[in-house]
Amino acid sequence: MKTYGMQHVGFTVPDLEEAVRFFETVFGGVTVLSTGLIDVDDEFMQRRLGVPGNRRIQDIKVLRVGNGSNLELFQYSGEPASYEPLKRNSQPGGFHLAFQVDDAYAAAQRLRMSGVDVLDGPTDVQSGPMAGLTWLYLRAPWGQFLEIVSMSGPLGHEHDGGPKQWSPVTNS
Repeated sequence: MKTYGMQHVGFTVPDLEEAVRFFETVFGGVTVLSTGLIDVDDEFMQRRLGVPGNRRIQDIKVLRVGNGSNLELFQYSGEPASYEPLKRNSQPGGFHLAFQVDDAYAAAQRLRMSGVDVLDGPTDVQSGPMAGLTWLYLRAPWGQFLEIVSMSGPLGHEHDGGPKQWSPVTNS
């Protein structure tokens, strides 16, 4: 199997319109498609998506955010009103999405002024394999962790002869 790269990251949100507004407003996302209701039977939901049969996809929206993988956002119906909280980054299955920006400090200031839930930072990594990276964590309105990163050039591991990471800035 020849793998070209990551085409999209998909995840479920509690309020699709809120999530789309957030990614459009904060990251300049652009919606490139919307499916509307996926009208299938219980067996399809169980066997093809691994979810209980009485769930339905109300809509899927795919967004482009700069140069990178697409975001595929799902909103399901049929889940109980009280759902489990998102996993912390420290738990298996916990995850975050990282967006590269030109200046993490300026982005942090803009995010905070816009009322986004931003954690402490940015943090500059001064040594080791990630030297040259500046990062900052934030939370989407539904609690999903996100990260912004900026880089002053190749990271420390590249200076030590390690392989180059892909970057949306250079598209290589």
